[in-house]
Amino acid sequence: MVTTDRYGNRLYECTAEGAERLDRAVEALLFFRPELPDAVTDAVTAAPASPLAQAFAAYLGVLGTEARDAAEARRAFADFAAGLDHTALPRRERLHMAAAGAWLDGDLRGASRRLAELLVECPRDPLALAVGHQLDFFTGDATLLRDRIGGALPAWPDDEPHRGPLMGMYAFGLEESGHYDRAQEMALSAVEQNPHDVWSIHAVVHVHEMRGRFAEGVDFLDARLDDWSSGNLLTVHNWWHYALYALEADVPDTATRIYDAVLHHKDSTGFVMELLDAASLLWRFLLADRDQDARWQPLADAWAARQDPPFYAFNDVHAVMAYAGAGRFREAEALIADRRRWLTEATGPWTTNHTMTAKVGLPVCEALLAYAQGDHTTVVDLLWPIRREVHTFGGSHAQRDAVQRTLLESTLRAPRPDLTRLLLGERTGLSPHSPYNWLAHSRLADTLGQAGRAAASRATAAELSAPAAARLNRQTHTPYLTGRS
Repeated sequence: MVTTDRYGNRLYECTAEGAERLDRAVEALLFFRPELPDAVTDAVTAAPASPLAQAFAAYLGVLGTEARDAAEARRAFADFAAGLDHTALPRRERLHMAAAGAWLDGDLRGASRRLAELLVECPRDPLALAVGHQLDFFTGDATLLRDRIGGALPAWPDDEPHRGPLMGMYAFGLEESGHYDRAQEMALSAVEQNPHDVWSIHAVVHVHEMRGRFAEGVDFLDARLDDWSSGNLLTVHNWWHYALYALEADVPDTATRIYDAVLHHKDSTGFVMELLDAASLLWRFLLADRDQDARWQPLADAWAARQDPPFYAFNDVHAVMAYAGAGRFREAEALIADRRRWLTEATGPWTTNHTMTAKVGLPVCEALLAYAQGDHTTVVDLLWPIRREVHTFGGSHAQRDAVQRTLLESTLRAPRPDLTRLLLGERTGLSPHSPYNWLAHSRLADTLGQAGRAAASRATAAELSAPAAARLNRQTHTPYLTGRS
C-alpha cells in the first residue's frame, strides 16, 4: 500500500501514522505553532526510516540559526544518512536529503537550489516551499522569496486550506520586492481565510512599515491582537514591529513597555531570534540619542552567555549592537577579532556564512562599534561602499534599516551633507510618509543653514506622526503585555 501525505505526495519508508504526524508537523510549520519541535520529534519517532521525516528534523535544527541546535542536528542527520542507500530514494526524498545536508554543511545557497529543483516536479510540497522561503530570507534573495512561492501557487486549489499560508509567504516576497499593493492584497486575503495566520499578518505589517503608513499598521494590529499577540513563534517579532511603529510615531514609552514585557526581560528564553529583535530596537533608541543603559546591560549579558561560534553573520551584527550599545567595547572588539581570525584560518570550501561575514558582516560589525565610539567618519567609510549589498547577509528591509539608519546618522554627524542629501532622496522617494525621513531632512537643512526648509520638514514629520501617535496614546495593551505568552 502506498502511503501519501495530505497533499498527495508519496512518502518513502513511511507508515500511515508517520504520514499523519508529518502532516501535523508541516501544519505547525506553516502556522508558526509552538508545538512544531514536538510535532517533528513525533514524526521521526513514528517513522524513523523516513528520509522526509529525518530531513525535516535537520531543517528544524538550522531554521532557528542556533549553532548548537545545528550541531546536534548535523550529528543525527549524519548517522541516518550513513546507513541509507541514496540511490534507492525517490527523487523527492533524495532532493530533500541533499538540501538538508547542504544546509547543515553551511551551503545555504546550495540547499536553496536543490529545493527549487524539487519544486519543478513537485509544486505541492509545502515543506520544500516553507523551508525554501526561509532560506531565501536568510540569504536576502528578494526575487526568490517572491518567485519560489509564486511559481508553485497555481498548483494549489483555491479551496486547499493550506493555500493561505503560501499566499502569506508570497505576500512577504512581493513586499520585499517592492510590490506593495499586490503584497497587501494577497496577505489580507490569506488573513481572511485564517485569522491566526501570523506570517500573513506579518506580511501586512511589513507593507505598512515600508510605506510609512504607521497609523494603518497600528489599526491593523490592534484589530487583531487576539490573533497574533501571544501563543505563536512570531509573537516577539510582531511585537517588535509594533514597537517600530511606536518609535516612528514618537511614542517611545509604548516601545519600551513592549521591550520590557515581551522582547527582553528576566524570563526571556535567550533564543537568538528574540535577542535579534531586542538589540535592533535598542539600537534605534541609541541612534535617536535616547539612553537605554539599564536595558542594554542585561541584553549584552544575554548575548555574552551564548558564546556563539561563527555561524550566521546577521546574528553577529546584532551581538555587536548589544555590546557596543552597552558600552562594552572590548567584548565587541573580541567578537570582531574572532570572526576576522576565523576568516583568515578557514579553508575551503567556504560556507555561505564565510562569504557573508567577509563581504558584509564584518564591516557592519566594525561600523556599529565605530558609531558607538563616535567615529562617524569611519562608519561612513565602512558602510558607504557596501550599502547596496547589506541584503546579502539576510533579514528583511525593515530589519536591515537599522544598518542603513546608522549610515545616515553618521553622514549627518560627520558631517557629510552631500551624502546625506543623496541618502534622503532615496529614502523619501521610497517612503514619503516616514516621519523619521522628514526629521532627518530637517537636520540636514539645519546643517546647511536653511531655517525655513528645516521648519517645514519638522512640520511634515509632526503631521505624519500625529495619527499613529493619537492611536497609540489611547492604548495600553496591558492584558497582552503582562501575559508574556
